Amino acid sequence: MVGLCHLAGVGMVLFRRPAERGRAGTGTVAAPAGRRAHAERGMSGAIPKGGRMSRAIDNLILAINAGSSSLKFSLYRHAAGLAAVAEGAIDTSGSGQLTLTLRGGGAPETGATSCAVTFLTGWLDAHFPAIAPRAVSHRVVSTHPDFAAPAIVTAGMLASLRATSDSASDHLPLQTALIETLQRRYPSALHVACFDSGFHATMPAAASMLPIPRRLQALGLKRHGFHGISCDYVVGELARVAGHKAAQGKLVVAHLGSGSSITAIEQGRSRDTTMGLSPAGGIMMARRSGDLDPALAWELARREGMDADAFHHLVNHESGLLGVSGTSADMRTLLDRQATDAHAAEAVTLFCYHARKAICAMAGAIDGLDTLVFTGGIGEHAAPVREQVCAGLSHLGVVLDPARNAAHAAVISAPAARVRVRVMPADEQRMLATYAQAHLT
Repeated sequence: MVGLCHLAGVGMVLFRRPAERGRAGTGTVAAPAGRRAHAERGMSGAIPKGGRMSRAIDNLILAINAGSSSLKFSLYRHAAGLAAVAEGAIDTSGSGQLTLTLRGGGAPETGATSCAVTFLTGWLDAHFPAIAPRAVSHRVVSTHPDFAAPAIVTAGMLASLRATSDSASDHLPLQTALIETLQRRYPSALHVACFDSGFHATMPAAASMLPIPRRLQALGLKRHGFHGISCDYVVGELARVAGHKAAQGKLVVAHLGSGSSITAIEQGRSRDTTMGLSPAGGIMMARRSGDLDPALAWELARREGMDADAFHHLVNHESGLLGVSGTSADMRTLLDRQATDAHAAEAVTLFCYHARKAICAMAGAIDGLDTLVFTGGIGEHAAPVREQVCAGLSHLGVVLDPARNAAHAAVISAPAARVRVRVMPADEQRMLATYAQAHLT
């Protein structure tokens, strides 16, 4: 049985292994300076296999991306191009021991603790003696009205985040506690909070308003959008690999993973997105329902006596792929089983249908489509999902090259297709480090 994790007086669970959860990771106002992050790739100073760094490395930026199924981290040299020193992730989605996997190879490492933060800091101490990063950059999922652009963490900011009733509450308590823990661990570092909804601040009122009475709108109830850091990365990376014109064109980003969203971007700015008031809105996800008929809450209250907390748990943790299949929230598992399991096949079909329909809607929001980008764990790695999603998009000019899609090529559209379809690995940590770098220079 996996235990609780209490760090330095923080009385809550910080990314411990739950007893029963599926691996859903295959299934995460941007600073203008962020585009610099895409200039350089590579693992400068990477850890030797089976060893540790022979000396301490200073002038580092640590990027922390706490998501719904993993705790991702990256260490970068604070220099032009942000050379990566180490990049990895701790899978927090399943049962049993925590596993840390490094990007670029190497055997996964298992931890003796059930707390991902303790595992990570211990791993960093072991491989980078006397590590003292200049900055720690944190992804924060919050809809607080006072915070959009990346900002230096202050006690007042944390107090405001803790005091606010937030529609992203499943993420926020863990993330604020994580920030406080790492502040104590690295007290000399500059800690920067990067808000996942900030990129969507450019959405027009028609996209952000909820059709509810204005007295309720005055409470700040609106569509915020999420996965903004991922979208910002895609825009910058598209400029790097395809040029400024492509990045400024009509772009739809399909971030498909444990959490999934579809975003319409034009001239590098968010115009609409599927996630709304909370990360549970939009398309079907691993465990989240996506958009539902509002009458469902009333029906379940009337028929089963379901209260608000139980309904919140239902749509955030028991629905989506897991709810429809009845067995797994992991797209990999469902794809393996769909030939013999009708419910697994139905879950995959419904997920792809939701994504395809949302892509059409987002193309409508920007009056066309030049580029479609798949990112996120499912978007990057599940060729059958990309094939099924795109099969109904030929009217938009989307036609895949089957061989390139199966090979997970960077460009998977047919040569003569009007819309360029790309696969881009998500790298929110690089954007997080770039936001922090802007505060150091």
